[in-house]
Amino acid sequence: MSGTRIEQIRATLEATFAPSHLAIQDDSARHAGHASAGGGGHFQVEIVSNAFTGLSLIKRHRLVYDALGEMMASNAIHALSIKAHTPDEYSV
Repeated sequence: MSGTRIEQIRATLEATFAPSHLAIQDDSARHAGHASAGGGGHFQVEIVSNAFTGLSLIKRHRLVYDALGEMMASNAIHALSIKAHTPDEYSV
């Protein structure tokens, strides 16, 4: 997959969840020099999708991790903070 890491994350999550809201922040610079980072990026994701309706927080996070599994395995993503909401739960 080509493009920046954020573009790759966005494309994957949009294709998987058809979110009504998706915000992705790259926090990698805040973790520069951490030995454990291993070159992978640190990201925050806020996603709102009907796909999360009726699911526990843990199941929502698992779905997001599963969708981004290839990027996690390749170390393109080292750390991921997730806020996953249904449209009814989300308020701007």
